[in-house]
Amino acid sequence: MERRFFLMAIYHLSIKIISRGKGKSAVAASAYRSGEKIKNEYDGIVHDFTRKGGIAHTEILLPENAPQEFLDRGTLWNSVEKIEKSKNSQLAREIEVALPKELDREKQIELIREYVKENFVKVGMCADIALHDKNDGNPHCHILLTMRPLNEDTTWGAKSKKEYILDENGEKIKLKNGNYKTRKINTTDWNEQDKAEEWRKAWADITNKYLEENSIQNKVDHRSYLRQGIEQIPTIHLGVSATQMEKKGIATDRGNINREIKHQNAILREISRRIKALLNWIRGIGKEEKAENENTKSTLPPKENLLSFFENLIHKNADKNNADLEKYIESYQLLKEKNITSINQLKESITDLRDKNYKTTRALKDTEKKIDDRIQLIDQSEKYLKNKDTYKVYAKLKKSKQEDFYNEHTAELILFESTKKYLKDHLGESKTLAISKWKTEVSTLKKEKKSLYNQILEIREEVEQAEKVKTCIEQLQEQKRQLSQVKRNELDL
Repeated sequence: MERRFFLMAIYHLSIKIISRGKGKSAVAASAYRSGEKIKNEYDGIVHDFTRKGGIAHTEILLPENAPQEFLDRGTLWNSVEKIEKSKNSQLAREIEVALPKELDREKQIELIREYVKENFVKVGMCADIALHDKNDGNPHCHILLTMRPLNEDTTWGAKSKKEYILDENGEKIKLKNGNYKTRKINTTDWNEQDKAEEWRKAWADITNKYLEENSIQNKVDHRSYLRQGIEQIPTIHLGVSATQMEKKGIATDRGNINREIKHQNAILREISRRIKALLNWIRGIGKEEKAENENTKSTLPPKENLLSFFENLIHKNADKNNADLEKYIESYQLLKEKNITSINQLKESITDLRDKNYKTTRALKDTEKKIDDRIQLIDQSEKYLKNKDTYKVYAKLKKSKQEDFYNEHTAELILFESTKKYLKDHLGESKTLAISKWKTEVSTLKKEKKSLYNQILEIREEVEQAEKVKTCIEQLQEQKRQLSQVKRNELDL
């Protein structure tokens, strides 16, 4: 039977909110991603990223009821900044996607354009897209989306509205302070939890469509490994710097981690495949037993006599000193050690092996994630501390001088803000950068990982032993079939 293998192209889609409350600006985000110079009329800061490289394509896509002047990103995002009055306003939604390297630039642009139009522009969002490619093997696209609906007269609509809560008689409920009880109703479903899943699936579907149309067999899947039923360890994100070094043939720590993970995954897939084959074989035996009738005798060994069966095989082949004898002895020792005397018990043993493999794999995955989490914390903390002094200088400057300083130290300041947010999201209530403690934990976790990996290798050895038992039983089955055929031929004569 022909087997078709589909390679998995890279799938990446992340969603985040650009919020003023977190010190972000929609104008700054647009300027940085498009590589343009735009003044933020809200705070007067000019964001100049015209020297930024790696920008392959930019474009603004508008719904039908949007004013045409929004085709200028400065006008679009300053309009957003102006309509949002609150200090913690959500200004924009950003979706970042990895573009398939298998497609040429023209097809990549067509792909992202169709995806954005069908999923966002069609329902009323303005979209600002920027395709980045530094020839480092990581082409990707940033999609900035507006969060307010547009009215028919091209003005910005409300994100939500108040609705009166009525009592059982249909009357408004008055509160003690004199106001009426209300609830907030969103005017769109763009913030609904299931939207993220919908957009993720849509990206996978349209990417696969483009890959297929261009005769590329690679596929992407928006689901996690767990949801796909793939029992393997996810590789870690290399990052731009490590990717560039790896492309030049320079090994990196994160690259080495991924190579180790890929090697482990190959072994995990191999073990799973072999265990599945063993269980299918056992099920086949069960079907053969059910198919027995008066004219067809089973080719199986006696149901409760596996040990005796192998003992007889060993005695019959004792003088031959062949390779089969060694297999028979190994199989007998395995069965005796595990006290397996029947096919059913053999099936239970293989099922236990499957469960053990699953449990150990899950533990290995969890440990690998803990290691990566700690390494990320260490890396982000060190970058935070490295750029902290630069940010302090920037914060103390007068607003009139901040612009020039920001433009001169853009990378350091952006990196500081990014690491600050990461640490805030991942440290929880603790604000301590326990770098030494985390490094000790990484060392301990790596030892645990090594122990779990050794358990995986032991499982593989047990699978190999079970396969030898299978081979021996199949040999007996074939011998009995041949004898039965000889007897039937004699009866026909």
